[in-house]
Amino acid sequence: MDDHTDEKQEQKFHQMTEIPVSRLICRLALPCIISMLVTSFYNMADTFFVGMLKSNSATGAVGVVFSLMAIIQAVGFFFGHGSGNFISRELGKQNYEEASNMAATGFFSALAAGTLICVLGELFLEPLAMLLGSTATILPYTKAYLRVILFGAPWMTASLVLNNQLRYQGSAAYAMVGIASGAVLNIALDPLLIFTFDLGVAGAAWATIVSQFVSFCLLLAGCAKGGNLHIHIARVQLRLPYYIQIVRGGLPSLARQGLASVAAICLNRAAGPYGDAAIAAMGVVQRIMMFGGSAMIGFGQGFQPVCGFNYGAKLYHRVKEGFWFCVKTSFGFLLAVSALGMIFAPELIALFRDDPEVVQIGTAALRFQCATLSLSSWIVMSNMMLQTIGKTAGATFLAMSRQGVFFIPLVYLLSKTLGLPGVEMTQAVSDVLTLVCAVPIQLRALRELDTLEGLW
Repeated sequence: MDDHTDEKQEQKFHQMTEIPVSRLICRLALPCIISMLVTSFYNMADTFFVGMLKSNSATGAVGVVFSLMAIIQAVGFFFGHGSGNFISRELGKQNYEEASNMAATGFFSALAAGTLICVLGELFLEPLAMLLGSTATILPYTKAYLRVILFGAPWMTASLVLNNQLRYQGSAAYAMVGIASGAVLNIALDPLLIFTFDLGVAGAAWATIVSQFVSFCLLLAGCAKGGNLHIHIARVQLRLPYYIQIVRGGLPSLARQGLASVAAICLNRAAGPYGDAAIAAMGVVQRIMMFGGSAMIGFGQGFQPVCGFNYGAKLYHRVKEGFWFCVKTSFGFLLAVSALGMIFAPELIALFRDDPEVVQIGTAALRFQCATLSLSSWIVMSNMMLQTIGKTAGATFLAMSRQGVFFIPLVYLLSKTLGLPGVEMTQAVSDVLTLVCAVPIQLRALRELDTLEGLW
């Protein structure tokens, strides 16, 4: 590395370990929050514009394919968080060589994995569509949307790696520009391709993958600026120790996102007997809740590089201070968001699909989820801290709990015993059970930091 880059990295190290924690987290969180909010808008854009086609089947198809996109995201987050967590700790130790090697290894591995998803998905398109929870009436729309989305899998996975690596280096602003630019483009392209070019539901998919490619290019350019680690194929390390570190840091994300996809499939299947309106309603609620929690997740993403740098630098009191600051702030925010969601639930559902049956089902489901939304402050911040400091077992269990260990059996159990209301309340019940597990796991980790601080 040249002297100028070394100087910028040294300056970044001092900023991450010396600026007051609350101010530093807020500074890093702002671009993350903007990125998450804009990304959530863009995730909802397809649902919104496809809903204007006045077809429950088309709206349902977007919800069905959402679970496949969650799988693609799971792979991207696995390599992104797996490499990013390691990078932030190594930068905290000022070990730039290892950090650079990991950046390249994570990026090119994700690109290869995305290509494999694309090829296998196109080869088995119709069985995949049925597996995702498509009904016979939704299937033609699902195939049209899914076929295009799969083409973008390689750069979708690679973009998520670049986004997370930039965040973990404390360069959230570069990550924001890349992600937000693509999201804004997607919102502009949706009506153009769906209606003006009359591509229907496939137009929404083309808008998504074109905008994702633009994000990919901008994020790659951001890696060459601001003292960030450059991506060079010559630095790829096809060695077991690197992949062990990726698994350690990325397994919680893979479990969380992968099970979110499985949960979405199970939700579609559980809602299926109640008609396309039920599938459409639950798909709309998923998107709204993702938006509701996105600012909180963005806030937590501002905490992660602070956590990683200071844990690597053995400044454990700053790690604990950051955790408590994030939990208190996000709890208050989510309480306000959930109150608004409760009050305006029918209007929010109708915004995406103004069908009386969809609104009725979606309103009940949304209110159930708003009732427990504020619990996510402890669950998510605990998960983020455990993952960043390398506590893989605890982080993975918490990641699996909310939409796996509890949600998947509950959605079948409650739908069989309570019918449609059981489907609507599943996520809320799962949230309560996850919190019960998260409290003792996180308190133990905090006590361990107390012990390390005393030793150091």
